[in-house]
Amino acid sequence: MPQPTTTDVKWDSVRKYKLTKMLNDLSKISGHGTELVTVYIPPKRPIHDVLAQLRNEAGTATNIKSDLTRNHVQDALNKTMEQLKLYKEPPENGLVIFCGAIPTGKGIGTEKIEIFTVVPPKPVQINLYRCDDHFWIDHIKEMLKDDRTIAIISIDTQEAGLGILTGDRWETIETLTSGVSGKHRQGGQSARRFERLRDNELNEYYRRVADYAQKIFIDQYTVKGLIVGGPGPTKETFIREEYLDYRLQNNVIATLDTSYSGDEGVREIIDKVNDQGIMAEFRSMEEKKIVKKFMGEVFSGKGLGVYGLHEVVNYLKAGIAESIMATDNIDLIYIEVNCNKCGNTFEKFVERNQLIETKQIIISTPCVKCSSLDYQIKEKDFIDYLEEFASLSGTKLDIISSKTEEGAQIESLGKIGALLRFKPMS
Repeated sequence: MPQPTTTDVKWDSVRKYKLTKMLNDLSKISGHGTELVTVYIPPKRPIHDVLAQLRNEAGTATNIKSDLTRNHVQDALNKTMEQLKLYKEPPENGLVIFCGAIPTGKGIGTEKIEIFTVVPPKPVQINLYRCDDHFWIDHIKEMLKDDRTIAIISIDTQEAGLGILTGDRWETIETLTSGVSGKHRQGGQSARRFERLRDNELNEYYRRVADYAQKIFIDQYTVKGLIVGGPGPTKETFIREEYLDYRLQNNVIATLDTSYSGDEGVREIIDKVNDQGIMAEFRSMEEKKIVKKFMGEVFSGKGLGVYGLHEVVNYLKAGIAESIMATDNIDLIYIEVNCNKCGNTFEKFVERNQLIETKQIIISTPCVKCSSLDYQIKEKDFIDYLEEFASLSGTKLDIISSKTEEGAQIESLGKIGALLRFKPMS
């Protein structure tokens, strides 16, 4: 299980994938006793305060009756304290540490003390120390939820509600009444004049809603998408006639029918968004764009869209790959094998569930150059391997969800693809 970096980095799809994967691995670990240590440190908490607390816990641990559990807890606390001494103060978002006796699969007493240190994607909001039979990961899992701000407009001819949705939180920012007269049913010239006046009132009302939308959604908040709803055809007219600022007009992600407008309409839209999974779909829009561009190049015949493990890796190492996309279920390990006697080196990519078997075959097979069985084997998670070469060549790396239609397309091509900077010479 790779230890994540603790440097402050942009939380792109790769960082989120790696942290999610680590948390999934940690969630499967169960200690033999209450010997798995979890520490959450907020950004402003002094490190010396945390160290003092852990020293006190280490003293208390001497009362644990089980020798094995007592030793594991003390070892985990000591290792955590040694890690904390590397910091003068917590990073900007605080710090989360998981440390404990990780089962090796070889029986009780063969556990290995391992530590995982994470600078989370958002500031730590809690002081937490737990020593339990499992790691406390729920708080950091919450941090991985999408918190992009979505704009909401609920509109009909009588009123409009403007709200925002951020993660699980939503609120109505402004409610506007139109002042537009109801439809006139009398015939004759007066009716036509009345309708013209009403159209002018509607036009002014739409412009007023659009002005408020710009002030709230562009000037006050930085929204990443817009959902428009309401009863009847008003919402479609409002969008079709392009009253909105182009930055909002071009980012409408859904249009919903509701029974109400205004504040109640905003609330109804939130319910529909949750019921219909619209936010999940929105989160995949970036992936849709990435995969659509890639598949377009694959089928264009220009040679700039390539796929397959070894082909993509070779272009990446050559610096030709402009961007790489891999599915989140590409569970590979990169291994580098060195013969200690003659220096012969070769590398392989192995499915994680075949790693142990593959290593056993390697160490029992004589070196092709000197027939020695003395090897050194280094291993690395495949995404870490890709990220290392991508950073050297300025290649963009994206992790695509395997649960979407786009992810299935990449999976059918070997779970990995690349867009090249130029078509390589034959």
